[in-house]
Amino acid sequence: MLKNFELLCSTSGRVILGIYFLLPGAILKITNMEGTAASMQEHGMVMVSFFLILTIIIQLFGGLAMIVGYQVKPVAFVLAGLTLVISLVMHDFWNIPSETQNFVKNMGIMAGLLGAAGLDAGGWSLDNKLAKLK
Repeated sequence: MLKNFELLCSTSGRVILGIYFLLPGAILKITNMEGTAASMQEHGMVMVSFFLILTIIIQLFGGLAMIVGYQVKPVAFVLAGLTLVISLVMHDFWNIPSETQNFVKNMGIMAGLLGAAGLDAGGWSLDNKLAKLK
């Protein structure tokens, strides 16, 4: 019973993190590229077009990989790094106090990603299925 609970928790946590990067992350940026680029410029970001496209690619493929459970450890680690960079650049609460909630929320997401990076993908994952084929 406990094993099934752990499996359910690890899988649902991984999938929810993936959905976060896929939907409000990549998809929202794709559908509102001009607004996202303007926001990045307002925060002093350089090479906005390059970093916006790079972020969309990382969030799109990283989110999908987390959902299906493929290469979870490295993907979660990369997404954690991206989350840290976005938090430092876009949610600079030390300059804009109203950004405190977004910064702290992102640190919670980063904590979940670091937890996923330190664990395996779980039984209900592509990583697990591929490992059984070896």
